[in-house]
Amino acid sequence: MTSARLAARPWFQWPLTALATLALLWAVFGLYAQGQPLWAVASLALGGAALYVYAGSPSLAWRYLFPGVAAMLLFVAFPLVYTVQIGFTNYSATHLLGEAQARAYLLEQAQVDEDRAMAFTLHADGADRVRLLLAPADEAPGARYLSPPLSLREAARDAAPVAMQVPPDGAPPLAAPLGLRQVIELRPGLASLALALPDGRVLRYAGLREFAPRVPLWRAGEGGAVVEAATGTVYTPDRDSGYFQSAQGERLQPGFKVGVGLANYARLFGDTDMRGPFVSIFIWTVLFSALTVLFSTALGMTLAVLLNWEALKYRTLYRTLLFLPYAVPGFISILVFKGLFNQNFGEINAILDAVFGVKPAWFADPTLAKVMLLIVNTWLGYPYIMVLCTGLIKAIPADLYEASAIAGARPLTNFFRITAPLIVKPLTPLLISAFAFNFNNFVLISLLTDGRPDYLNTKLPAGTTDILVSYTYRIAFTDAGANFGLAAAISTVIFGLVAVLSMINLRFTQGQEGAR
Repeated sequence: MTSARLAARPWFQWPLTALATLALLWAVFGLYAQGQPLWAVASLALGGAALYVYAGSPSLAWRYLFPGVAAMLLFVAFPLVYTVQIGFTNYSATHLLGEAQARAYLLEQAQVDEDRAMAFTLHADGADRVRLLLAPADEAPGARYLSPPLSLREAARDAAPVAMQVPPDGAPPLAAPLGLRQVIELRPGLASLALALPDGRVLRYAGLREFAPRVPLWRAGEGGAVVEAATGTVYTPDRDSGYFQSAQGERLQPGFKVGVGLANYARLFGDTDMRGPFVSIFIWTVLFSALTVLFSTALGMTLAVLLNWEALKYRTLYRTLLFLPYAVPGFISILVFKGLFNQNFGEINAILDAVFGVKPAWFADPTLAKVMLLIVNTWLGYPYIMVLCTGLIKAIPADLYEASAIAGARPLTNFFRITAPLIVKPLTPLLISAFAFNFNNFVLISLLTDGRPDYLNTKLPAGTTDILVSYTYRIAFTDAGANFGLAAAISTVIFGLVAVLSMINLRFTQGQEGAR
């Protein structure tokens, strides 16, 4: 059977497989050569698995399953593992590079020696070539040096230095120097040149009109250290702090990324100045999510029950109008509410001032800002609950309400005895999902309050209306020094909390399926 399947394959499959294998090996070798061994191994494993599935003889089901499995590994598992790994490092705006990259960056630093700079002019020599003439700056006396014909249209940074020679006696005169505009057009090629003079000096491009030697600021030392050329001070790599550091404690920028173990988690839970805002933000996140679900459920369920009343006229119109907050994009509604709650010009304060003579500071007072967030989020969330409850109420047998009417029960009795008990079980998993969604409701916080007003006297910026996800974003990307390692640690904690909520949701779902 296997031999028959192999014989039935088209003749061009094996050449294509060979080409794909060579391309994979070339990509893996390139990643490894660039100092990315983990990426190389991962690419080799994923590419090899793809070749085995589509060029080998596995079951047909694997050919359909493989894209989904590969996508899950790339877009779900890998970001999760990478985030967790970053949480154990000092990765931040000042520690972006590896140790070897930071050292190479320092060794590349050099300053231009203006005292030995030489002026240059370019002279056409053929259709697409020029000659470069060096002369002492400021028309001082000294030797002049001429280059061979050069093509400067393509930059070649790693090319060998161009040997400059003294123009021989009796050499034909050069063409007129090129103008400034033409020199600017050739600037990329000029910047890639290194000019070697007969006395051993190497000059590099230093401006539109001159070349000059570059004096290295650092030189390599023993054991991975760097030495300051001017003073001879040795800076050794400190793999605990992630800096090149001198014996006197002076540190060089940039730092480099190192593993710090549980330091970020210890800082998160052990540092009093951080633990206080973090605990407050965590408590507010739970309250914000729970109260939003509670208020949205109460309002949505009440409206669903009212709209299910047969005697109510224009029910369809009311249901359509009440559903509109869910149909309008959330970010538009949030920005509209931001204007409505403006202390000086908002319509809400205008009404409150006219009726009660007060103009609350919604964005400056922490308590009022939290109340505002709950009001807006309830407005955005109740239509979802209303639609769910409407469908669940429609599924309740009408015989129950008819029997209740014969017994003389009132509407509230019907709600608490029939409606609520029958819809609460199928509604519970959805409410848990809504809680998990609001636990990470970054858009609302970012657009409405941006986490402010801030706590005072904190090591890292933290807002009284921040929830964990917005707090993490501020640490990672805004005004907290781009501390990616600490942000990754907080993200890992958030993932654990959301995972617990998902497990609870799954338990409720399984329990309901078993009860049916």
